[in-house]
Amino acid sequence: MKLYIAILGLSAIALSGCRKILNPEPENLKTIEQAYTDATFAQGILINCYNNIPSYYDNSEQATDDAVTNQLGSAYQQLATGAWTSSNNPVSLWNQSYEAMQYINLFLENSAKVKFAANVEVNTLFNRRFRGEAFGLRALYYYFLLRNHGGVASNGQLMGVPLVTKYQTVADDFNQPRASFDDCVKQVYRDLDSAETYLPVEYNDISAAAQIPAAFQSYTQNVDNYNRVMGTAARQFVNGLIAKAIRARVALLAASPAFAPSAAKWQVAATAASVLIDYRGGVNALPATGGTYYATDVDNQSNGSNPPEIIWRANLSSSDLSNQQEAQNFPPSLFGSGIMNPTQNLVDAFPMANGYPISHPNSAYNTANPYANRDPRFRNYIIYDGSTAGVTNAVIRTGSSSTTADAINKPNATRTGYYMKKRLRMDVNRNPSSLNPKNHYIPRIRFTEMYLAYAEAANEAYGPMGTGSKSYSAYDVIKAIRKRALSPNASFADPYLEECKADQSKMRDLIRNERRLELSFESFRFWDLRRWKVDLTKLNETARGLDVNGSVITPLDNVEVRSFQSYMYYGPIPISEVQKYSQLLQNQGWR
Repeated sequence: MKLYIAILGLSAIALSGCRKILNPEPENLKTIEQAYTDATFAQGILINCYNNIPSYYDNSEQATDDAVTNQLGSAYQQLATGAWTSSNNPVSLWNQSYEAMQYINLFLENSAKVKFAANVEVNTLFNRRFRGEAFGLRALYYYFLLRNHGGVASNGQLMGVPLVTKYQTVADDFNQPRASFDDCVKQVYRDLDSAETYLPVEYNDISAAAQIPAAFQSYTQNVDNYNRVMGTAARQFVNGLIAKAIRARVALLAASPAFAPSAAKWQVAATAASVLIDYRGGVNALPATGGTYYATDVDNQSNGSNPPEIIWRANLSSSDLSNQQEAQNFPPSLFGSGIMNPTQNLVDAFPMANGYPISHPNSAYNTANPYANRDPRFRNYIIYDGSTAGVTNAVIRTGSSSTTADAINKPNATRTGYYMKKRLRMDVNRNPSSLNPKNHYIPRIRFTEMYLAYAEAANEAYGPMGTGSKSYSAYDVIKAIRKRALSPNASFADPYLEECKADQSKMRDLIRNERRLELSFESFRFWDLRRWKVDLTKLNETARGLDVNGSVITPLDNVEVRSFQSYMYYGPIPISEVQKYSQLLQNQGWR
């Protein structure tokens, strides 16, 4: 079930990011022995693993109640409408994860032999850093495998995936059973312990030997040597803070209803997430611009620095390719393909500006004027009929009676009456006669995610107002998140939050809804619904839209019918792997 990776052309992979090598010249065929004297080649093994990290924006929302796509017949539409099988699985991360871990295991077994630098101190520091990165990356890949492929196997047991912690050759037995889910989580924690031991919390240049972190003072007292390895040039590689964030993700997954939750697991998850909150500065240090990270704090990043909201991100892009998100998702009138179409289901999840859900008797929601007085996140994240977008603040008309290219069901137009606005910069010009690309970065982990993880775990472990060993509760965190969204510059009583704080179930629903909104279009919803093991009717909630033509508003109640079965709370093991290896049990229900 794992790939035997021939170590050929890794230097080319590291430099180009391309995984396909055609007819390499003999001098480009590397052996592992050459890594011991070619540090660039050795580091290229890890670089390949970074290149393999799954995309943060995978558009899986198109298979949830949050969105549909106007690309009929696309992989996610087929998945959502009944064609998800163990041989047709667009959310499979099996092969790419095990491929990456082959490289990681190879590196870990051999890195001590590599001469990364002539200077002894620098060489030791490089070796520690690269090993720490490798352990952190292996933990990350196991997280993806557990999220996408862990589940109740055909023997009725909650299983993870095969644990492979050594480099495999053709002489090894590939017919390995799945480890238990809990054993996989323990392995992830061990890898993260190692990563945090080897890595600084963040990569920063220092100016005095006294600033060298205690864990590295026995290896060097030389500022230049430390900065060469652990300074700003290493930013966006795995560091100790990223390892802590991966731990919080894994702990939340392990505590979730689909994976045998317990009070102890929820406490572990709350503690893991609280570490990130404390590092950021506490509940009240929630980054003010975090809700619009995709459009703010983008142009002023230098030396690999992060905006306040970001724990880890991909590289900044300033090339013409940085238009990609806008090219795919702008409405047609703005020269986009309008691929991501938010649903009415998601629109209805945005509360009113007073914080009440639209279904609440105190909300003052008006069906004849559905977009008035809504949570500001609504207009930040979604383009709706009558809203403005693009460099000219053009009015977008989505109603079926509109003569514009943006009208419902025209070619490349919305199917729901909405276009995605989140992830997009409104100052990008897609007009072919005046193209104006802008900087972009794609996040990998955000602080807001960690705050939400704490709120969810703390509510389950201690109740809405309980704090455990911390000084803040789930209530405190959600209050900060909603204040940022609803009224950042003024006093806001948030009466609906006050209503929820005495009821754990109501607080759970509120926290889940806040997570839905804050992390919308960031590839969480598909798996959140499954790890929460929501009722099957929720998993199969029909995607809806709204046709707005002036004062004539027509609900679109059957934009897309979902077709998920009860066993689809867990993703399948690829059928090709199950057929090859007799010990590899499939998850229940999958064929």
